[in-house]
Amino acid sequence: MPSTNSTSCVQFPTSAKALQTSTLLSALSPRSWMTSFARSSILSVLEDAIAIGRLTISDAEGQHQYGTSQPGCNDVQLKIINDNFWMRILLSGDVGFSEAYMIGDCEVSSLKGAMDLWLDNQSGMEMTLSSTVARISSAMTALYNSFLGQTRSQARLNAIASYDQSNELFKAFLSKEMMYSCALWGEAEGGVRGDLQMGPTPGDLESAQRRKLHHVLRAARVKPGDRILEFGSGWGGLAIEAARSFGCQVDTLTLSIEQKNLAEERIAAAGLEDRIRVHLMDYREIPAEWENAFDAFISIEMIEHVGPKYYNTYFKLVDFALKPQKATAVVTSSTFPESRYSSYQAEDFMRKYMWPNSSLPSATALITAAHTSSQGRFTLQGVENHAAHYPRTLREWGRRLEANLTQELVTKDYPELSDVADYESFKRKWKYLFAYAGAGFSKGYITCHMLTFIRENDIPECCD
Repeated sequence: MPSTNSTSCVQFPTSAKALQTSTLLSALSPRSWMTSFARSSILSVLEDAIAIGRLTISDAEGQHQYGTSQPGCNDVQLKIINDNFWMRILLSGDVGFSEAYMIGDCEVSSLKGAMDLWLDNQSGMEMTLSSTVARISSAMTALYNSFLGQTRSQARLNAIASYDQSNELFKAFLSKEMMYSCALWGEAEGGVRGDLQMGPTPGDLESAQRRKLHHVLRAARVKPGDRILEFGSGWGGLAIEAARSFGCQVDTLTLSIEQKNLAEERIAAAGLEDRIRVHLMDYREIPAEWENAFDAFISIEMIEHVGPKYYNTYFKLVDFALKPQKATAVVTSSTFPESRYSSYQAEDFMRKYMWPNSSLPSATALITAAHTSSQGRFTLQGVENHAAHYPRTLREWGRRLEANLTQELVTKDYPELSDVADYESFKRKWKYLFAYAGAGFSKGYITCHMLTFIRENDIPECCD
């Protein structure tokens, strides 16, 4: 569930049941003692934490209900399959829950419902569970690792953390354009909730992704013959559309050999090899001859991997590469709202299992870096928040993953996933991502901005 990157110092509430449980701990084995302590602690926390919606937990010892059931409320059922679940939650919070789900230590009636329940009751969780974890985790982590650190489950989690570079995997759930970013849903697809109201239809994701590409390219004010620089090639979707539909020349950068190879295959199939060049290159290594060489710069959801330390370097190089006049830069990014942004971001599910060392910026952090690094040569032309469009994009990816991904497909690139349990954990990781991110965007804990910059004193043609 989306991390809050915050801590509290409120004391953990003591219940009669927890005190009664503590008198029995000395008779248990060390592992049973830890599990019992974790279970009683968490159940006590939930008595005070769940104020919105209802949570029903069932395990080998019985069933417990928290919150109040009302017509239309979020009613989540959580079944504990393995009692390791309790230690994971106590010591790792939302990361622990993601791990328990991925390896099958628990089953949940609705992942989306679980995420919403967490976010709706976030303040209660912070005031109780977070403070409890902070007080005891250092004392118990060594014991926890000794019991769980080398188990088959832990080995599975370590393995699936790195299996995310398969082109076949992304083909299974992305649109034909292979855009791994937020689509823009229009009236033709029923808007951002069209799939929930009318149901998904074939080609709707493709239509929404093409709309996104054309929206970005129009914001960049490109015209035939213009030269575009792109940081973050993906599989060539933006570059292909820019060359094919707008008549542009494109230089695009990637650090992934797999993406470069597939992008070049797709470019060749489109007959655009003379207009697009894919470079296996870090953005900090752009050559000197690119100075003032480009009419437009575009980057779609790549700057999340740059990090706050390098925002100034990033925009300094954009300024370096763009022409001194009549040039545009368009940057899109998943972002944190200003109230939640910090240059230090604690580890959560996304940072541990999807994009290690990634960091979400805020719109203001990027705007400030662009202004400072260009020495005022950039003017902010437009700010758009596309967050409302992301949940449907994620829902569609989830549907396509469920329909198209097979174990045989994945093991072509990763023979290690030939084990059924490993494959199922890998697949649940992606299902968890789509639900986790979807809840974050729908609740406003994550945003998605498109920023457009033009050169100082550059008047757009529409205003001449």
